Amino acid sequence: MNIFKSVDSIRSSCLACRQNGRTIALVPTMGYLHSGHLSLIEMARKVADIVIVSIYVNPAQFGPGEDLSRYPRDPERDIELCRNSAVDMVFMPDDAEIYLSGHSVFVNEDVMSKVLCGRTRPVHFKGVLTIVAKLFNIIQPDFAVFGQKDAQQARLIQKMVADLNIPVSIILAPIVRDVDGLALSSRNVYLSAEERERALAIHRALFSALALYRSGERDTGKLKNHVLNIIEHSQPNLIDYIEILDNERFVDVKTITSTALLAVAVKYGKTRLIDNISLSPAEGME
Repeated sequence: MNIFKSVDSIRSSCLACRQNGRTIALVPTMGYLHSGHLSLIEMARKVADIVIVSIYVNPAQFGPGEDLSRYPRDPERDIELCRNSAVDMVFMPDDAEIYLSGHSVFVNEDVMSKVLCGRTRPVHFKGVLTIVAKLFNIIQPDFAVFGQKDAQQARLIQKMVADLNIPVSIILAPIVRDVDGLALSSRNVYLSAEERERALAIHRALFSALALYRSGERDTGKLKNHVLNIIEHSQPNLIDYIEILDNERFVDVKTITSTALLAVAVKYGKTRLIDNISLSPAEGME
């Protein structure tokens, strides 16, 4: 496994791979890897000859007062996990390598980025799309693998690739959950034992709403209230949003007529957790 720190060095290595007819899959991460990331790496291995993991805590996607300075980091452990997962290359640049002096060009999306997390984190997706576009330009992968837990991020990246004609296939991997149902996230480490126990209400609420949907409920107001009642009972510090959106266009729907996304963002203590579930019929229904 090779570790690269500079844009020029990994770009040269990727060019050599392509010239040799080898396909490349990229797994972009901010490090502090967990089983969810490893599932992305496993999926990348299935579709490409070369698997590259980028590890970079991107300052452009953190707003004022957010957790950039305390975002969990453990690069040595990350490298060992990548090595054990048969990753071929790891790209670990620093800020100066990614954002050159005077950097002033960013990627914006003006519709789907304004809902859900975009309402309370207005700079977040500009930073996300910019770093992903830069990674695509540097590495030029054939495939890029993202997790469905960050559903809005994944949809925006799909939109960027389509609108800007970027020649990469986006692969979405299912949410990976811990044994207690909590969606895996690097930020879970922030939770105290008591906060984590309360946070399990998110998982219960989402799957309860799915069961209600599959029993025939299509009114999004009733489904959202059902989720709200379960989460409120866990005494969260803040409920940022509980929304049901059209799965493709990310617009509100009052009555579900096709697959919809139920997404939530909730704070326990100072930790903001996001999660989602697809409201779709079970196989054989409808």
